Amino acid sequence: MRKIIVTVAPVCHTGKPIPKGCTNPLSPEAIAQEVANCAKAGASMVHLHVRDINGEQTFNLDIFEKTLELIASKTDLIIQASTGGLSSMTLEERCVCLNVPKVEVASLNMGSVNFGESVYINTLPDIRYWAARMKEKKVVPEMEIFDLSMVETCSKLASEGVLTRPMHYNFCLGSGTASNLSATPRNLGYMVSLMEQDAHFGLNHDSMPDHSMLACALSMGASVLRVGFEDSFYHAPNQLAPTNAVLVEKLVALIRSMGMEPATPAEARQIFGLDKLRS
Repeated sequence: MRKIIVTVAPVCHTGKPIPKGCTNPLSPEAIAQEVANCAKAGASMVHLHVRDINGEQTFNLDIFEKTLELIASKTDLIIQASTGGLSSMTLEERCVCLNVPKVEVASLNMGSVNFGESVYINTLPDIRYWAARMKEKKVVPEMEIFDLSMVETCSKLASEGVLTRPMHYNFCLGSGTASNLSATPRNLGYMVSLMEQDAHFGLNHDSMPDHSMLACALSMGASVLRVGFEDSFYHAPNQLAPTNAVLVEKLVALIRSMGMEPATPAEARQIFGLDKLRS
């Protein structure tokens, strides 16, 4: 039976309106409890940015480390950190999360993209720097792919030895403010068609009004699906989830309805190769 890694990104972006009835966790205690509830619902990985107590992105690790300690005391979920940060930060500030030993997987943006009226900068030298820091810390990169050219960038950097095969792609379609590809089955199919053999891929639920594209990704062979308030509050048209755990529950029900099962954290570590890398 195919096992699917369910990732939860529980904290909404700052400045993004939070619908009435939805509880966005911000304190370490609130995030840890929300993640524990998501683990019970079937999540096996949690995606977190380094934020301060107000949810603003920062390079100060105090709140982040406390949050991870609390999560680890309640669950054995994989900790996935973000090296996204802000373009105004230095390269090292953007990957400061790699200095925390509990981080096992980290997002790695594979190119620059327009966000609203600004440019989110990720040059090739930047990517090589972050990938090298991940290798140093034995952290597995999950490559964030915003358009078709970035899939080929992954292969280029793998051929250079910067990235290790098999690779783990995370397709980011249809973001509300980015000029990336829209979230359609055709566009997802294009991305999947460019993947390297034996690679894994996942899809974010970014700005999506329901779980239909997640079902589409499952049908195309996805290994990882991500939900959470960082991405979207909706699990069906006009159906808000009051908590992240409800989004996970709905996704797990979808996975099982398609004849698959959510991966346990141990199974997720095998899929990412963490069981051998960090043993």
